[in-house]
Amino acid sequence: MFVTTQPRDAYEGLIRNGDIQADPRQAYAMDRMQALHRALQPYGLQMGATGWRARLSFRGGRKTPPKGIYMWGGVGRGKSMLMEIFYANSSVDDRKHIHFHAFMQEVHRRVHSYRKAQEAGKVKAEKDPLTALSKVIVDQAWLLCFDEFHVTDIADAMILGRLFETLFEAGVVVVATSNRPPNDLYKDGLQRDLFLPFIDLINEKMEVIELDSPTDYRLERIQTMNVFMSPADGESKLKLNEAFDRLTIGATAERLTLQIQGRDIHFPQTAEGVAFTDFSALCEQPLGPGDYLAIAARFHTVIMSDIPQLGPERRNEAKRFVTLIDALYEAKVNLICSAASPPETLYTEGDGAFEFERTVSRLMEMQSPDYIAMEHVSA
Repeated sequence: MFVTTQPRDAYEGLIRNGDIQADPRQAYAMDRMQALHRALQPYGLQMGATGWRARLSFRGGRKTPPKGIYMWGGVGRGKSMLMEIFYANSSVDDRKHIHFHAFMQEVHRRVHSYRKAQEAGKVKAEKDPLTALSKVIVDQAWLLCFDEFHVTDIADAMILGRLFETLFEAGVVVVATSNRPPNDLYKDGLQRDLFLPFIDLINEKMEVIELDSPTDYRLERIQTMNVFMSPADGESKLKLNEAFDRLTIGATAERLTLQIQGRDIHFPQTAEGVAFTDFSALCEQPLGPGDYLAIAARFHTVIMSDIPQLGPERRNEAKRFVTLIDALYEAKVNLICSAASPPETLYTEGDGAFEFERTVSRLMEMQSPDYIAMEHVSA
């Protein structure tokens, strides 16, 4: 990722280097992010690293927070890339970049712990856990950047309005990417009328930008790749690494731990909705359908190395692999992988070998241009 002192310069550097194509819609969105970048510099003087003491000294002369940005559009339009550029080149020290799903998991965990403390008499019962949590968040970061902002869960919907109202009142600035416009968040959800004030809050506190480029750059790149490689050797591993770099456009790769049903699932590299892992991490661990469904919802592309030859001695691993492929297939996740042999010879003997033929069919279909072009189902 190109890093300068200005987001727009970094974006234009990627174009000059040939890493990305010039795109007028992306350029407009980056201009708006550059404007926010400039506005945050004077605003940051009252928010800064000294926390509440600095903010208190500005009482009576506080600057109005600049509007954040809510950028939405289809998969592959460059939303996460632009966010990464903005974040990497921001001059704000107290900032945090996080996937929205992970953020909400942490919110629920902290609220649960706070209520347990109230039940034990350690915290006054009348205190609001969301107010307390917002203070913790603001002391850690006042610029929050969220990837893949979406709401499908009633528990999230009921919390968001109160939490974000408190955050905005404290001067927090939010930048978010989403596949949906604000007015479509939690669409058709239970008790959605209670969620509508939160949508109004987003439209008031954030500039809504549609990234409606006609080109799906992710699709352009993946359609030129060999997505199923065999054998699983050093050459295929190099190609998998190249695929990760191309699909993430040089974004900073991060280790990620997904907490699902009390289990931790580790991914050594993730960026831009792409996860790099191996067969052992996903199929040699005691994972089940719920884990794989969560992975399929989280990532639009999974790159997996080292699928071994499967036989009777690996029947448990084969069963998990079948369940994983079913989850990825139903969510239209793109799979790029290396395997010991082609799909049709991966598992020919052992319990479930006959049923594995459906998995073979799906692995073949997942290599087709029609499948690759399908939109990821994230929820």
